[in-house]
Amino acid sequence: MSAVKITSLELENVKRIRACSIVPTPTGLTVIGGRNNQGKTSILDAIAWALGGERYRPSQANRDGSVLPPKLHITLSNGIVVDRSGKNSELKVTDPDGRRAGQQLLNEFVEQLALDLPKFMEASSKEKANILLKIIGVGEQLAVLEQKEKELYNNRLAIGRIADQKRKFANEMPQFPEAPKELVSISELIQSQQEILARNGENQRKRLRRDELMRQCAMVESHVFQLRTQLDQKENELLAIRKDLEIATRDALDLQDQSTEELERSIQNIEIINQKVRANWDKEKAEEEASEYRSQYDTLSTEIDGVRKEKMDLLQGANLPLEGLSVQDGELTYQGKKWDNLSGSDQLKVSTAIVRAIKPECGFVLLDKLEQMDTSTLEEFGAWMVQEGLQGIATRVSTGGECSIIIEDGYIVEPMPSSEKKVTWKAGEF
Repeated sequence: MSAVKITSLELENVKRIRACSIVPTPTGLTVIGGRNNQGKTSILDAIAWALGGERYRPSQANRDGSVLPPKLHITLSNGIVVDRSGKNSELKVTDPDGRRAGQQLLNEFVEQLALDLPKFMEASSKEKANILLKIIGVGEQLAVLEQKEKELYNNRLAIGRIADQKRKFANEMPQFPEAPKELVSISELIQSQQEILARNGENQRKRLRRDELMRQCAMVESHVFQLRTQLDQKENELLAIRKDLEIATRDALDLQDQSTEELERSIQNIEIINQKVRANWDKEKAEEEASEYRSQYDTLSTEIDGVRKEKMDLLQGANLPLEGLSVQDGELTYQGKKWDNLSGSDQLKVSTAIVRAIKPECGFVLLDKLEQMDTSTLEEFGAWMVQEGLQGIATRVSTGGECSIIIEDGYIVEPMPSSEKKVTWKAGEF
């Protein structure tokens, strides 16, 4: 079924409207121009009421000063005729075969947001994004990916904070390069000291032995001279003693006493040394923990990038109603910009495209206050709607040539100077 559009409308005594008859262009913009408070918006409100039902009924539907009730007559491109007339403005819907129908038939092809575009435009960024995701059918998949991204992001944030704290703590800890790698044992130091003292004592004993033998040698030599008669015996004894002396002297020359000064200092400073060792251990451990958390942070960053790529691939593969539309961080974006950074004309373009995509069988949209567009932008917007096969009925505070029709004091007039405008109208006639 082709998209339904408005082929003609006739309105009387609705809000500021006295009487008007309009045949909108099938595609592109039909711009209703005029000064403020002349009835431009009343036309859009009347269309919304006629097609959208009682929810769109104006609180003061009757024109001030009118003795006749509002009358609305709209013909649609699918042959359906919509009337509201009579004291209670009762709805009458007639299908192409002449059968009567009601609001339910209109609801099948009339999109509510097409009648109330500001409702979409004033929705939150998240609501707009959800509407778009629902249209393109990837909402649930994207929600799963966004939840996964959120969990990874929060986890990475926590890991990053711990890593920074660990690194800061490690950087603030003292370090002692001169300290040994392992704790010093006082018992081992004392044992080493005792071994050195024992060796030194043995060396001293040998020195004393050498001195004693030297003394004995001197005494024997003296006796040799005194006791010539015992020369042979004493010479043999002398030879033996000299031999022992030679051995003792050789042993004494090779001996080197070791100093215990370093060990004594180590024993005295052992607790200070071990404090430095422990401090170095703590610093190494803190640096290892910081590196480990940083590694976890980097891993999570890689996972987040992967999830974000999945999201982009999902959106790029979707059938979007407008090139450049996307959803980032749960918000609708266009050409990389968030909603509040879009121009008014781009907001209207995005809204129109999305509303059209919600219900493709609805081929029209009501647009109020297009004075926010300059004439060039208005022309471009109209050309885009023609390209999309969309019908737009819009209002604009202007009486310039860009307006399709001009409304003044509730009447449709030709776009000509006010002095030349002629309006004739009888109640109940268009």
